[in-house]
Amino acid sequence: MKSHLTNDLKYFDYNATHPPFPEILETCLADYLEGFYNPSGITRFSLKNQGKIEQTRKYFASITKGNEKQFVFSATGTEANYLLIQSLRILYPELDSVIVSPLEHSSMYAALESYGFSPDLLQTNKTGIIDLQVLETKLKENPRPVVCLYAGNETGVIQPAEEISKLTKEYGQVFFSDLMQGFCKVNVPYSLFDGFTFSGHKIGAGMGASVTYLPKADPHFQVFGGGNQENEHRAGTENTFAIECFRQVTEIQLNDLEEKNKRLGRFQSLIENKLEALGCTIIAKSSPRLPNTTFLVLPIQSVDFFLLGMEEKGILVSTGSSCKSRAREASKSLLHMGYTEEEALRCIRISTGYFTTEEDVNALLSTIEDLLRKFE
Repeated sequence: MKSHLTNDLKYFDYNATHPPFPEILETCLADYLEGFYNPSGITRFSLKNQGKIEQTRKYFASITKGNEKQFVFSATGTEANYLLIQSLRILYPELDSVIVSPLEHSSMYAALESYGFSPDLLQTNKTGIIDLQVLETKLKENPRPVVCLYAGNETGVIQPAEEISKLTKEYGQVFFSDLMQGFCKVNVPYSLFDGFTFSGHKIGAGMGASVTYLPKADPHFQVFGGGNQENEHRAGTENTFAIECFRQVTEIQLNDLEEKNKRLGRFQSLIENKLEALGCTIIAKSSPRLPNTTFLVLPIQSVDFFLLGMEEKGILVSTGSSCKSRAREASKSLLHMGYTEEEALRCIRISTGYFTTEEDVNALLSTIEDLLRKFE
């Protein structure tokens, strides 16, 4: 598969969104233009489209060893997380708090608040790994469901899911996880989770389709009502085009996973060795991490000018902070890990993926070196 990215642009923000697989999207678009029929209709043309959706549901069930009826398609990762948390409210109508990692995507905390849960935050440190002793203490004092993402959006740190699952089961609780960054990047241990989410645009399938795996099939879990689509979990006409892209790109990513990760792991080592030599600090370097992610503290104060300089050279990276009205805010994950606000505001994230080449990496490192010397 070839990328549509030109030589003028070197893209290193795969954790934000993966560039689409053009051949897959073009083929699926041609199919959609020919067979645009509403999958909820009664004609054989509509039934054919509903069949495609069910085949994709069956495919995701097969690769995760899950129950087909517990997979729900929605439009975005945020929507998928909301449905996941809503399922907790239906399962536990009187529950007031949930044990949560301090490293979640903001949509997870927003969903918890929307459904009336107070997040009881776990502790972490500069490893980026949650404190399992604190988790056990919280479960012992007040057994509750646990929500902990599998791989960090910023750091790429992989959490000890096996140990978390063991503790939650010991205390008779469910374990939910946001798999947005782990899905198709590493071999995910799906059986450890009672519920999870992942999204198509994070792997190159384009925007428009995400998945929630519910703890059980129950029509009371409804992110939207008013129709019987998605086994009554999510009313609204399904995005057949995006769902078909999702399945086909997943197949490619999983088939090439081992070879891809060897290449990305080599790139990660090249990037981190060079940047450490230039005075950068690699965050959570000794922790288990995704092979595509490097999160680092720059040794300069002029981060905004540095990023502008990178973009002018056609190289896209991201900061370790969220943007609100152009005012940067220190990453809450880093603050929980023990970094200062000043350090957090000097962070950038470099994330690679399927289409990243050695030429791209060399251009990245050369440009970073030039800019660091200019701003030191």
